[in-house]
Amino acid sequence: MAIPDRFLDELSSRVNIVDVVSGYVPLTKKGANYWGLCPFHHEKTPSFSVNEAKQIFHCFGCGKGGGAYRFLMEIEGISFPEAVEKLAQREGMTVPEEGRSNQNWQEERRRILELTKDAARFYREVLSRPEGESVARYIREKRRISPRFSARFGLGAAPNSWDSLLRAMTEKGYSKAELLQAGLAVAGKNGGIYDKFRNRLMLPVIDARGDVIGFTSRVMDDSQPKYMNTPETAIFKKRSILYGINYAKKTKRPYFILVEGNIDVITMHQAGFDNTVATMGTALTEEHIRQLDRYTKELVLCLDNDSAGMDATQRAIGLLKNSGIAVRVLQLPRRKTPEGELVKQDPDDFIKHYGAESFESLLNSQSSSPAEYRIGLLRKDFDLSRDDQKAQYLLAAAEVVAGLASPVEREIYANRAADAAEISRQAMMQEVERLRKKKGWENRRKQEHQDLAPARQLQPKERSLRYRDVRSARAEEGVLRVVLLDGDYFRQLEDLREEDFSSPLLGRAYALLRGQWESGRAPSLAALDGVFAPQEMDHLANVVQKPQNANTAQAALEDYKRIILTRQREAEIQTGEDLAQLRDALRQKKSYGG
Repeated sequence: MAIPDRFLDELSSRVNIVDVVSGYVPLTKKGANYWGLCPFHHEKTPSFSVNEAKQIFHCFGCGKGGGAYRFLMEIEGISFPEAVEKLAQREGMTVPEEGRSNQNWQEERRRILELTKDAARFYREVLSRPEGESVARYIREKRRISPRFSARFGLGAAPNSWDSLLRAMTEKGYSKAELLQAGLAVAGKNGGIYDKFRNRLMLPVIDARGDVIGFTSRVMDDSQPKYMNTPETAIFKKRSILYGINYAKKTKRPYFILVEGNIDVITMHQAGFDNTVATMGTALTEEHIRQLDRYTKELVLCLDNDSAGMDATQRAIGLLKNSGIAVRVLQLPRRKTPEGELVKQDPDDFIKHYGAESFESLLNSQSSSPAEYRIGLLRKDFDLSRDDQKAQYLLAAAEVVAGLASPVEREIYANRAADAAEISRQAMMQEVERLRKKKGWENRRKQEHQDLAPARQLQPKERSLRYRDVRSARAEEGVLRVVLLDGDYFRQLEDLREEDFSSPLLGRAYALLRGQWESGRAPSLAALDGVFAPQEMDHLANVVQKPQNANTAQAALEDYKRIILTRQREAEIQTGEDLAQLRDALRQKKSYGG
């Protein structure tokens, strides 16, 4: 969608990035910038900076950066046109029609949301019809979900038909293309389309804003796959979805519980644990954590107690380690069947067999810290009656304990591991401290190695953006900083072209900023949020957030230009043709005895 430059200029002049960001992140002014905890990764010390003069943000921790549009795109998970629309509405402006595509992007999104909501109503209605009886019986008898919670979560039934939803939705005025866009229909090989979900229990997926964005489902026969979600669409992104978040965000409990299954969520809410959410069959991601961080500061991981669930728990612990969210782990005990077999339990199984009070009691008495959980897992891996296994266990436990930041925690868990292996607590603490010193030495060596390679530190993090000529690129970065101070500096750069830049990214940014100035607009990197890819804007924001003294800008600009043009001429000499000419000249000189 091409949005007119004049409209973006007007909107950008009205928007203050500090006001935009402070709606999501508490900011404190220190010096020239505003600082806060980064909303895009988890940190305890603020490294997220907002520069009001340049209208950009930059995180020194994760590297994200850009203007107000980019901030909204990242924090809300929306497109550039949607970010423009959101800011325009905030400022009481309307995006001009010439800036919209033939089929309005906002209208498309609204239509898909309406379609998924109407589809959810259709599936809900089918549940009460004869063709939905098998699903209704499954909900009532197998899952023991009450009518109240069946309605609360909008459970429905997809009939065992190829085109029931298709016919119902087209009668409401939706097109087949829209059904395909929403992931509700599938294109056949013969050119026709048919319903994606058939003979299934349907569970609408509702986001934190209360919009139905897609579905998850369970088949009612032996066909595969047993569970199936809406495919990735413009509004359905599994990596950021938390099932049940629309209700969990209103809980009075001071923590959230993360489980694996959608049915687990419904059973837990029905049992009074309305603070329960689940991912959509994916591992926990940074996007999930950012969303959790908006609503809670404590999370209980209650994933399956099989090998896959334990691996998922370990990964989640690692991902949450540096977040502001306190973590506990609850492992549900295995249940003995009438035949004497021990089987794993998920929250749905546990509550059905033992009730909500037992789960509450287990939650209060058996949930453990991440360190306690990891050391407990290690104990199961070793036979502590054997000396060799005991030694291996203690070394593995010492690695876990040595990674703890708190000396109090280190002493507690070191003592527990020592007692379990029946060795002295002093010996265990000595091993922990030895590992901590070793780790500290390794970190210092790594830092020294980095400090001895300054050129590498000057390179962009993204490999595809790496500089081929670091000296020229540093001068090119300086040019961008100077012209952003005052566009009139472009008058001194008439002989500096985009192709003179050794870095294609910096050259492109230079050309676009120059274009802004030549059209009578103030050069602004923030206005280019929709032009560059996210990783490109991250690097450019990092470049321009560095200080440039206005008093020395003119002299610096002359040096920068000289370096760029000199390095460019030196590079031209290195072409194959020039080298060949140089060799011929040398041979000629030698033949004359020169």
